[in-house]
Amino acid sequence: MNDSYVYVIIALLPLAACMVVFQANPYHALVIRGILGAMAALVYTVLGVPNVALTEALVGTMLAITLYAIAVRSSLVMRLGLLKDDDSLQDDTEDPFGQLIDDLRTIFGKHHVRLELVPYPNTQALQRALMDKEVHATCVRREHAEPNQTISEDKNQYHYTAIRVKRIYDIMQTKLASPATILTYVSTPDSGEKHK
Repeated sequence: MNDSYVYVIIALLPLAACMVVFQANPYHALVIRGILGAMAALVYTVLGVPNVALTEALVGTMLAITLYAIAVRSSLVMRLGLLKDDDSLQDDTEDPFGQLIDDLRTIFGKHHVRLELVPYPNTQALQRALMDKEVHATCVRREHAEPNQTISEDKNQYHYTAIRVKRIYDIMQTKLASPATILTYVSTPDSGEKHK
């Protein structure tokens, strides 16, 4: 009996593992991880260990992929805090705010990150949410910005965006083409205290 197909399947395992490691899109990596688990289950079946194959198929493939999908879906979110009563929250792409949101969705979509808009009742709650790390950034109209924040004299900059995550700030600063907002990086205090 010729068992060369077993060697071919076994040779595909490290190839699929490398594809998972080097995949930029997390959703594509999940699919490849599922294929990797299915190939491993097939190898175990061919080698005569059906109990291990069943465990790999159920736990290593189906359960792991489901949990990974939930983790990826919940962690790849950029939360942008806004004022609930702000007139600029209209879903109009002609409005500078609508254009800004469309630009942000496009920019973060390229990084496989969803943009979630989180409304707050007032500027104090919005600022507290940023400092308490409930949101990654806040965006308010110029007139709602804090008095101690540096505001440009450029009348085309309608909004003030404060960002607490350096990587998000770097992405927005380099890729945001819209001049409708002023970007500011805000460092937040660490939530964990060091124990002596």
